[in-house]
Amino acid sequence: MTTELTYLALTLILALVQIFLPAGARTVEFGSKWNAGPRDETPAATKPLTGRLERAQANLFETLPLFIGAVLIAHVIGAAGPLTLWGTALYFWARVVYVPLYAFGVPYVRSLVWVVSLAGLVMVLASLFFLKA
Repeated sequence: MTTELTYLALTLILALVQIFLPAGARTVEFGSKWNAGPRDETPAATKPLTGRLERAQANLFETLPLFIGAVLIAHVIGAAGPLTLWGTALYFWARVVYVPLYAFGVPYVRSLVWVVSLAGLVMVLASLFFLKA
């Protein structure tokens, strides 16, 4: 498996972790009875951590399909190279750092880290157009 596909797999694991983090925070906030129930009405989170984890998850899911597509296209067309290697690494590690920054409410640095992850995604996308014939 290529390094780029490894970073993609790690990003999918991160996505799973980010599903369970807000779910766990909601269970702590609303109780296991709410979690085991039908959840017909989900109350709004009152604890900042719960809301932040939910928003961090939503933020990842906004760019994750683009990242998956870009990495897979790059792999299929043989565009792997420095742009894809650095791009996948930047995207993954920035997304890892982003979670605690968002959870603890760190301003500005969180946004900067998000821009780094976006730069990684753009690098992978750019690699699709710089393939040498």
